[in-house]
Amino acid sequence: MAKKLSHYDRTGRARMVDVSQKQPTKREAEASAFVAMKPAILAALPKNPKGDPLEVARVAGIMAAKRTAELIPMCHPLPLALVDVDLRVCENGVAITSKVSTTAETGVEMEALVAVTVSALTIYDMTKALDKGIEIREIVLERKSGGKSGDYHRPKPKKK
Repeated sequence: MAKKLSHYDRTGRARMVDVSQKQPTKREAEASAFVAMKPAILAALPKNPKGDPLEVARVAGIMAAKRTAELIPMCHPLPLALVDVDLRVCENGVAITSKVSTTAETGVEMEALVAVTVSALTIYDMTKALDKGIEIREIVLERKSGGKSGDYHRPKPKKK
């Protein structure tokens, strides 16, 4: 059986999915993103006059996850039990991960993706004066659990 998009009615109009008949269950999602930047920009992170870009980006990601329903038109407002955002400096940029959980009628994939995206945008905003060529890459859902569609784990890339 072919899957269909749930955010459209029979006539093709966009709609919010009715989740009122679903039972609340534990749902989790994890997402990741990467901000690629030159080593000189990475070295300048601790000296940023706007504050610690990694800490500001972490808080921005948490705040954004809580406002996902205000940003994405068909998302349901959810009572989030956990929003965790982690940022790690690598040799060629900053790796960002998020974990979001709830007990609700629908999943938190969008909240996890919004958290890493806004964290990445915040890093860009706080470092763009040094280099406009900073790139935000690889925003992906890593894992989700719970709900009718079951569990999902992003396949690991094959080694070359």
